Amino acid sequence: MVMFRPQFSFLESSLKCCNIDCLTASDPESLRWNVQSELVHCRWAMLGAAGIFIPELLTKIGILNTPSWYTAGELEYFTDTTTLFIIELILIGWAEGRRWADIIKPGSVNTDPIFPNNKLTGTDVGYPGGLWFDPLGWGSGSPEKIKELRTKEIKNGRLAMLAVMGAWFQHIYTGTGPIDNLFAHLADPGHATVFAAFTPK
Repeated sequence: MVMFRPQFSFLESSLKCCNIDCLTASDPESLRWNVQSELVHCRWAMLGAAGIFIPELLTKIGILNTPSWYTAGELEYFTDTTTLFIIELILIGWAEGRRWADIIKPGSVNTDPIFPNNKLTGTDVGYPGGLWFDPLGWGSGSPEKIKELRTKEIKNGRLAMLAVMGAWFQHIYTGTGPIDNLFAHLADPGHATVFAAFTPK
């Protein structure tokens, strides 16, 4: 099995001629971990970016009435935060434990522990396939198509990580979210700019 790792492919040809290895890419185990780490961070960032931009936009244009992403933690939910934390710790811990087991021994978690007849179809680490993880069947095409889609996923994930970080900095310096900043800039392009946040009032 060849590990798909477009994000680190440029390193493999340059490791021997370069004495700098800040990401420990020369170590196969570290490289394998970094590949999976980037993949899962990309996926979380894409979900996070959608959770920031889409509700904020729909609220801005009057379709939804949701709280801002940066105030969501202040809301009261169906139970207290300690209970929510414990539930999340159990559920995410179980999922991350299975992901870690798959990294250590690829294919070891392809069988559902509750419903043994349900098997995941994916053979590559990080791409389990099956109905729950690939409902549209995108991972079952030609190798060239799969490689293209995986490369797009990584590129969009990297962009999403930058977008989430940008939204975070925007809120720190302006007190509002990216959609509010965009609408303010469109309403007054000459004054509502990135420099306005650093200008003494």
